[in-house]
Amino acid sequence: MPDTTVRAPGAATDENDQGADQAETSINSAAGETSAAPKEDPMATLAREAADYKDKLLRSLAEMENLRKRTERQVADAREYGIAAFARDILAVADNMERALGALDADLREKADAGTKALLDGVELTERELLKVLEKHGVKKFEPLDEKFDPNLHQAMYEAPDTSRPAGTVARVIQPGYMIGERVLRPALVAVAKGGPKASMEAPANDNADASSQDPQDSR
Repeated sequence: MPDTTVRAPGAATDENDQGADQAETSINSAAGETSAAPKEDPMATLAREAADYKDKLLRSLAEMENLRKRTERQVADAREYGIAAFARDILAVADNMERALGALDADLREKADAGTKALLDGVELTERELLKVLEKHGVKKFEPLDEKFDPNLHQAMYEAPDTSRPAGTVARVIQPGYMIGERVLRPALVAVAKGGPKASMEAPANDNADASSQDPQDSR
């Protein structure tokens, strides 16, 4: 059935006004809550940004310093070890000169004529000059005879029975080794002694221990 209720002429208008008032009240309350939220201090914001920029600057400076040191180290290594391949090839020439000089013993040199002696002197002079030039560029020759075998510097070819030397020492140098700077350019080929006494490890002297072991009556 149709609604036959009779309403006053201003009833609908009052309901609409009441809804509008409620909406306005809710909007005003929301705006008040928003305005009541604390605002960040501009100085604190600037200080935080300044700290961030400072941190980024310090990190960039540290990276640049590390890059500079790494570049300097690479340049120094290239300057010192850049000739390693060339020097390694030149070592064959030095080895051949040493073999040529070692082929003649002292007796044959004494019996040789003047021309042969002059030739040998020229080869010796050339070998000394070659080694001097290599040393000028950081390449040094070493012959570890009677030294303790070091696998970082020496290459063992065989073991030589020798009771006159401590076991584990170099009994013979088959081919000398060469260093370039702090690196091994070529290890020395050696024969390692065996059968002899073991290398004695001397204990360090301890004066305090000796003094403490002395009889107290003797010190009076």
